[in-house]
Amino acid sequence: MKILFLGDVMGRAGRTAIAEGLAQLRKDWRLDFVVVNGENATSGMGLSADHAKLLLEAGADVVTLGDHAFDQKDMLAFIEKEPRIIRPINFSKAAPGAGARVFTAPGGRKVLVAQVLGQVFMKRPFDDPFSALDATLRQYPMGGQVQASLIDIHCEATSEKMATGHFCDGRASIVVGTHTHVPTADAMILPGGTAYLSDAGMCGDYNSVIGMEKTEPLRRFITGMPKARFTPATQPATLSGLYVETDDKTGRATRVEMVRQGGRLAQAGPA
Repeated sequence: MKILFLGDVMGRAGRTAIAEGLAQLRKDWRLDFVVVNGENATSGMGLSADHAKLLLEAGADVVTLGDHAFDQKDMLAFIEKEPRIIRPINFSKAAPGAGARVFTAPGGRKVLVAQVLGQVFMKRPFDDPFSALDATLRQYPMGGQVQASLIDIHCEATSEKMATGHFCDGRASIVVGTHTHVPTADAMILPGGTAYLSDAGMCGDYNSVIGMEKTEPLRRFITGMPKARFTPATQPATLSGLYVETDDKTGRATRVEMVRQGGRLAQAGPA
């Protein structure tokens, strides 16, 4: 199976890049399944129902969220009626929606998508990510219940993301990090056959401070004093993420490539 994961969509620039570019990528790369992290797509803080619809209509099969999952209040109701939106599996037990679901790809193949929040350096303590993932992966083993599985590990620390990758090695097809908006260069296939990347980066304007216009973040770093709200940068965005090919029989990754399309970090994608 050919699977594409795209990192955190950041504001209007990221939404526009998805809307204008994803359908062509699906065609050019003959993609079977696409997952997009959309938790910053609305003004850099959360995802509205309208913007979720835009990402899905543009070609995403599933949209994952993150620690800003419900910053846009209409998502509380929308996620209950839109199964293609996935919030973190270890979010509040009172949270609506689901943190893991199985979806159908072309040919009737089943794909598990789950998202989990890390604990290190996060602003609030979330439930243990490892026990949450363990229960899900036991329920949906590769080569049995599902032909492929993707885990979005949304957290600050690369060490925690790497630990998650090794914890899931051989049990998930893909473990990919999100949240920091900075793409890492460590795409690899782990010994058990899991494709791994510490952070997919963002789909946003990289002439910025992690997707925000530079002036206010610089002021706060230099002076320690806020003056205005953060606003997303608006120049052309780079689509950043991970391309993976998997074996339908085992669920293991057979190829992994970092993706940088358009904007300031452009590079060739899969041949």
